[in-house]
Amino acid sequence: MLSFTSAMAVLPASDLERARGYYKDKLDLEPEMSEDGALIYNVAGNRILLYETSFAGTAQNTALTLETGDLAATMTELRGRGVVFEEYDLPGLKTENGVAEMGSERGAWFVDSERNIIAVSERTA
Repeated sequence: MLSFTSAMAVLPASDLERARGYYKDKLDLEPEMSEDGALIYNVAGNRILLYETSFAGTAQNTALTLETGDLAATMTELRGRGVVFEEYDLPGLKTENGVAEMGSERGAWFVDSERNIIAVSERTA
């Protein structure tokens, strides 16, 4: 039987210092560790690794989801920090004022300084 002790989200950055600034200014996050061209953040007990690569920003999917207990308040705070939420009109997903209703969850998406798509979500049930 497999026995994992932790998991980590991994996000690419074409400019690690720009990404550090974005995550500090927009998400109020400071890296807990910086080593070998990578930054490691701890978010609610989960780790996120940002590393420098020329392949940053090429994914067209959600790379990271941050859960919150109050999506509206979180979006207001992020908008106040200059975060712009995406609008989508896709089969099965339509946003209004940046928010999609998805069964027992509401979500919104934004793009970070490295063109990674990040979701903010709230469970409603």
